[in-house]
Amino acid sequence: MTDGSATTTDTEDAVLRAENLSVSFPIPRGALRRTGRLTAVSEVSLALAPGEVLGLVGESGSGKSTTGRALLRLVEPDSGTILLRGTDFTALRGDRLRRARRHVQMVFQDPYSSLDPSMVVAESLGEPLHVHERLTRAQRHERVRELLRLVGLAPQHLERYPYEFSGGQRQRLAIARALATGPDVLVCDEAVSALDVSTQNQIINLLERLRTDLGTAYLFISHDLSVLRRLAQRVAVMYLGGIVEQGPAERVYTAPAHPYTRALLSAVPVPDPAHRDRHRTIPAGDPPDPAAPPGGCPFHPRCAFAMDVCRTERPAETPVLGGGTVRCHLHTSGPGLGGNPLPDPDAALDPTGPPGAESPRHDPGS
Repeated sequence: MTDGSATTTDTEDAVLRAENLSVSFPIPRGALRRTGRLTAVSEVSLALAPGEVLGLVGESGSGKSTTGRALLRLVEPDSGTILLRGTDFTALRGDRLRRARRHVQMVFQDPYSSLDPSMVVAESLGEPLHVHERLTRAQRHERVRELLRLVGLAPQHLERYPYEFSGGQRQRLAIARALATGPDVLVCDEAVSALDVSTQNQIINLLERLRTDLGTAYLFISHDLSVLRRLAQRVAVMYLGGIVEQGPAERVYTAPAHPYTRALLSAVPVPDPAHRDRHRTIPAGDPPDPAAPPGGCPFHPRCAFAMDVCRTERPAETPVLGGGTVRCHLHTSGPGLGGNPLPDPDAALDPTGPPGAESPRHDPGS
């Protein structure tokens, strides 16, 4: 496990590494849309050490799920490299690709959609064992029973269909199926967001136990920062297809280096009424059209601290005190590793904000 003091691209013992990964999709021809390509993921670099949990967070449309799917090559990247256990995963084809996929599996947001409704549990969990392990029927049956016990379900569930289970039980089945081939990495795409709070807690406890017992690394994709704070050792923050900040979870939560990270953290609900008088930092305007991204820093049209350089130059990746990196011009000229600390939101560098934008807004937390 990394200590978070280095950037992810410097993690030498990474079991999974992506370097400058980019993914785009064609824009369909239509009366109101021009033809072209929409860049969903832009030059993303990240790495996972064995047994580590990396949280990937950002608002809807930021490219989190596409990044996760590209790491499994469920969507093909336009450019960049994916290294899985030191092997160039992007170069594999055919049977070699199928064999390599056993080492990285995915848990989807909706277990009911990802489980075949026409298959009983024994068939759903036994299928990857048949494809990748070539086990006999009796061996598959015994292994499925072990997987059910592993995720807290009983052997009598073997002959039931997905509709006969609750949402939490279905997600346990999805996790069991993903673990069937003994993967080194699980990509969990909003794996608890569709569950109620008490069931979320059970699944999180299960994932923590499995990571401890099996040593599996997780890329945990979520929009819920409170969930990631409990699970993740490191956090990467995505905005408009790119990673704007990444680093040790504790540093990101207590000393966010990017204005967008600060805005995300300020939006987390506070259960204690005594602390609900804090200010919320709300970015101005709406997210830009990903088919026509702004020049310079992609966040500058909504940033309260935007400077002239933000509108023309993309920020370089800059080390931050406490570990990790940030892409923000506020940190490019500061001393040492950390750059300048993020200014107080009530004293923005440019109080007028970008042209046509409102001044910084702060609403009381609720």
